[in-house]
Amino acid sequence: MIVHTRKKAVFNWSGGKDSALALSKVLQDNQFEVVALLTTVNEETKLSSMHAIPYTLVMKQAESIGIPLYPVFLPKNLEIYEQRMLNAANHFKAQGVQHFIFGDIYLTDVRKYREDRLHPLGIEVVEPLWNPNSNEVMHDFLASGIKTKIIVTDASKLDGTFIGQDISSVSIDLMPSDVDVCGENGEYHTFAYDGELFSHPVDFNIIETRKMMYEFKLANGEEKTYHYWQAIFE
Repeated sequence: MIVHTRKKAVFNWSGGKDSALALSKVLQDNQFEVVALLTTVNEETKLSSMHAIPYTLVMKQAESIGIPLYPVFLPKNLEIYEQRMLNAANHFKAQGVQHFIFGDIYLTDVRKYREDRLHPLGIEVVEPLWNPNSNEVMHDFLASGIKTKIIVTDASKLDGTFIGQDISSVSIDLMPSDVDVCGENGEYHTFAYDGELFSHPVDFNIIETRKMMYEFKLANGEEKTYHYWQAIFE
């Protein structure tokens, strides 16, 4: 009798639809033992770095999924960010983890960034959703039964009326043609709250839609201002 040992892995959890779909696929395939959901949190705002989800709600997601949450609290300082992420990777490598799983779809520069930092540590990057066709990924998502709400939109692409809408064939059809159907280019972000992945729905309440902005400087020194709509949770 051959016994197949599952490989230990850490899942990098954003809290959104792509994370939820990727994790669902990984658990169904049963090739990996997911020992933790690693999530990054802004140490000042206590919101998730990727999707601006309150840390308390990310904890609720992990509790319903049934996998321990491993938060990494990050400052704006890039050097400290890099060091804390390196510390997290080494923490899990010491526990025998050799795979980090992500929910990216087709952004090769993002994948290369991850591989450049993890491969030297002996950690392999796993991308269960990797597919150049966003429409196919969205088809799989809609078939999964996972429920997610739009909680952030790029104001130059989607207006504030999309905040609070569930991702469905209806909401997708309302999006302009230049918006990637999965929001892979940052057009929108989501919050996953129900479906087979969860033992029970995550309780939450959106009380306001607020237009936000932040200024940043490009590598060439050019200053940019980014406007976005964001859900404010109770």
